[in-house]
Formats: sequence, C-alpha cells, structure tokens
Amino acid sequence: MQGGGHGPAAHDFGLGADQVLEATVVLAGGDVVTASPCQNSDLFFAIRGGGGGTYGIVVSTVVKVHPTTNVVAQQLSFAPLNSTYMPDFMKAVQLMHKAYPYLLDNGYSGYGSWSIASPTPLVYNYNYTLGGAIEANFTTGFTHTIAIFRQTSERAQSIFAPALRQLEPFNGRSLFVNVTYSSFPTYAAYYTALSGIESPIGYSAAIGSRLLDRKALRSSRLNETLHILAGTPDQFTSVNLVLVGGGQIARDGADPFSGVNPAWRRSYIHNIVARGWAPGADEATRNAVYSDITNVKVRAMKDLAPDTGAYMNEADRFDPDYIADFYGQNAAKLLAIKRKYDPSSIFYCPTCIGSDEWEEDPTGRLCRVASE
Repeated sequence: MQGGGHGPAAHDFGLGADQVLEATVVLAGGDVVTASPCQNSDLFFAIRGGGGGTYGIVVSTVVKVHPTTNVVAQQLSFAPLNSTYMPDFMKAVQLMHKAYPYLLDNGYSGYGSWSIASPTPLVYNYNYTLGGAIEANFTTGFTHTIAIFRQTSERAQSIFAPALRQLEPFNGRSLFVNVTYSSFPTYAAYYTALSGIESPIGYSAAIGSRLLDRKALRSSRLNETLHILAGTPDQFTSVNLVLVGGGQIARDGADPFSGVNPAWRRSYIHNIVARGWAPGADEATRNAVYSDITNVKVRAMKDLAPDTGAYMNEADRFDPDYIADFYGQNAAKLLAIKRKYDPSSIFYCPTCIGSDEWEEDPTGRLCRVASE
C-alpha cells in the first residue's frame, strides 16, 4: 500500500495507496499521530505511495470501500507451433503490446506473461490440429487474463475484436491462438476463479521493471526492446505484464495527497522482467544474472521509456537511478518530509527515501556518507 499497490481492480478503483482515507502512524520518537488530509497532511502524502518503512510505522488505516460489480473476463494464449515460427510469435507479442492502450482505455485490465523459454509451461494442455490432434504444453508462449467491469460479454468481445483480427492470420498457420470468455456476477467470484493466485515463495531470482506509457508502446524501438527482454533460450527469462494503467489510476493523479510515483498516472503497463538461477549456483553466475537484468534488460526498457520510472515494490534492487525511477518528481518533497518526521534516520531500507545518505561498511554496518 505505501509504495502504490496494484491489483485486478486498480484500473477501475485506483491503486492501494489511493484507497487510504486516514492512518495511525507511530513516529520515530514514539509519538502516535493521525495522518489525514486534515492532520499531518504532509505525512499523509508520504505514506500514500512514497514508500514504506521510512517515515513512520503505519499501524492502522481507514480505507475506501466500493460496491461490487459484474465482471467479464477474457483469457488469451498463443504459442508457436514449432521453433521455426519464433519470428511470428515475437510479431504477435509486439501486436499485443501496441493494442493494450486501446484495450485499457476501453475498460480492460489484468495481468499477463510471456517467455521464449519459460522454466515451466505457460500454455497448458491445449489441443490443436496440424495434420492430426496434438495435446501440448508450451514453454514458449504468451498468456493474459484481462477483465472488464460493468459490461456485457458481447461488449467485451467487440472491444477486443480489433486485436483478435490482427492475431487471426497467424492462427493455425504459425501460432496456436486460443481465446475464451467467462462471466461472473461479482468481483469476488472473478477474483476467486481467475485472479486470486498466490505465487510460490522461496525461490531465487533477479527482477527489474519499467512503467511503459503510450509513447513507449508506439515507439519504433518496441520490437528491439522486446527481443532484448526475451533474451536467449538458455536464460529462461520471464516477462510479466501488469495491465492496470489508465482509468482511475490516471484520474487519481489529481489527488493533492498522493505520494505515488507520478509515472504511474501516465503509464499503461508495469513491465517486469525476471531471471533465476539453479539452486547452489555460484556467486559469479548470480552476479551475471543481476548484471544482465540491470545493465541489459532494464537499460533497454529505460531507453524505450525514458520519461517514466519504475514501481518500487517490484523493481531492480540495484537500479543506480532508484531515487528518480522509484519516486519521480516527488523525491525532493518526500525527502523533506522524511527529515521532518525522522530527523535521525531511525527508519531505513536500501532504496527508501533518504537511504542514499547511508552506506554499508565491509561488516554490514550502516555509516553516514561523508559530506563533500
């Protein structure tokens, strides 16, 4: 919540941080205060998107509630019929990226992922016919689940029709393409059936991300960037798409008490790239993966979208530009609030506001950076 907070309903109702109406906060000196538009409004601004764990300890919040609604969900999957059709697969991935601003502007939102060599299947147990029926799991593939609220299935299908027409020439010729629709009477029913998936924990990986705006998704560099993100098959790279931008997230940019990175307000996709390593991998192997994420894949996304930033909760821990990327134009204001409420820097995290004033010594202790 304190860093932003996205979810399947964010496009229609706003980020998690934008739901907070009031908070109770324990300050570094031990005082317990109320943060709201009327009391300690600067602190209220900071904890609503300016990063967690650095201004105070939030112990309770009052949040908005919203009426439930019907939901129409669409599940799309496509994969190359064999490895010779990888160029068509990458063309289809690019087509979908270009289609997302239109889809989100018309009410769709959700999540997706793609890979040229996923460690586990992305497209499961589908039958397709190519000289006979074949059942296959695809480790090269693209999939998304997106949904639209307060609409009929017919309207949902008509909105997606232009994107589907661009995919149809590939279907059965070079790609397997599958599209299904499901209707749910409530948001809870939709979330339980299709979106309430808990990811596994306890595995090792390096991740990086970038918020992609309309300019990036229309850029002539998009195709090159997607190929850089795809990497090589031996890298087992996964790309995850958080398709929640626009809508209420954009409208909430007018909130004077929002500390959320302003890049969220003008972006459509929170694009996450991830690579892992085998258990027991040596330090050189791990460092090579980290370097590829920071210096190759995230660098490519920054070149594609130089005017946005990254979502701090799912970003590159080693981003050398983390202050600008995670906090954007709010960084200076947030630092002033940090110094007001935590002047002794009791609260610290490696990429929080104010953390650049500290460094770790060889023993792991924190030391203030010497003033020049």
